[in-house]
Amino acid sequence: MIRQYRAADYDAVSRVCLLTAEGGGDATGRYSSDDLMPDIFARPYVSLVPELAFVVEIDGAVVGYILGVADTRAFVGRFRSEWMPRIEAAYHHAQPVLTKDDLIRHLGFWPERMLIAEVDDYPAHLHIDLLPEAQGLGLGRRLVDTLIAALRERDVAGLHLTMDAANTGARAFYDRLGFTELPSSTPESPTLGMLLRHPS
Repeated sequence: MIRQYRAADYDAVSRVCLLTAEGGGDATGRYSSDDLMPDIFARPYVSLVPELAFVVEIDGAVVGYILGVADTRAFVGRFRSEWMPRIEAAYHHAQPVLTKDDLIRHLGFWPERMLIAEVDDYPAHLHIDLLPEAQGLGLGRRLVDTLIAALRERDVAGLHLTMDAANTGARAFYDRLGFTELPSSTPESPTLGMLLRHPS
């Protein structure tokens, strides 16, 4: 079942994020804190934009989600003003970046990284993750369709995502859905987009 996110799903969404954060696999124990990935890539979304968060529930357990924002510029501003104090209290901002752990923490201190060159044409962005038991059932496509419908209700022009280049399965999934590579995309950090309406 796909449904709207509820506040009671907070821990379950955090768990799904952790278990899929290492190129689609389990990131447990790989970083200085198991809270690091959820604190950057899941919790700010359900905390700041819960109306665009949807979960997959199987047998009463949350096994996947899609998290979106309609306006990335506005989200970056809110991340910095409302979420950054949590990041600053929990993590050290290592400079220069020497390890992957340093890099992930750096991303948490740098929300402006979300402002891709094409953000005005593709102002929305998403994160989607499914545990293995929820994969191969068509749920990923249904989650994306659910978010797209919500964005179209808000008359959003386009949707983008950035992804881990190591997650080749995810790239194939996005290609099948009709996402295309944007000009700012790089081999190390693929950036894909989909127009939801024709530009004015």
